[in-house]
Amino acid sequence: MTLAIITGCGQSETFDLAAASEDAIADFSYTIPLGAGKAQDDGAALAILPAVLEATVGQTIEIVNDDIRGHLIGPWFVGAGETLRQRFASQGEFIGDCSVHPSGQIKVLISA
Repeated sequence: MTLAIITGCGQSETFDLAAASEDAIADFSYTIPLGAGKAQDDGAALAILPAVLEATVGQTIEIVNDDIRGHLIGPWFVGAGETLRQRFASQGEFIGDCSVHPSGQIKVLISA
């Protein structure tokens, strides 16, 4: 398994991200299945992550990408076959593109 720790880019305010250890239990866990990119190419609207992800400082998100292509999820790019695990280190807000939600966007809200 590849562990990706990404700080990302996008719109709105930013929040601090911290590395989460591989054995950390994720508060939010999502898996992008094999074939997700092909399904998008065929016109499917993927609803793998929520439009709004609300978390608190100290919580951890994990995104496992089992697809053969990378996906942009707000502040993160998760490459093919990679696992992203991040802990939210400060409060803030982020709105960015999301290739695995029908709206094409995700809003991440981190509160204290």
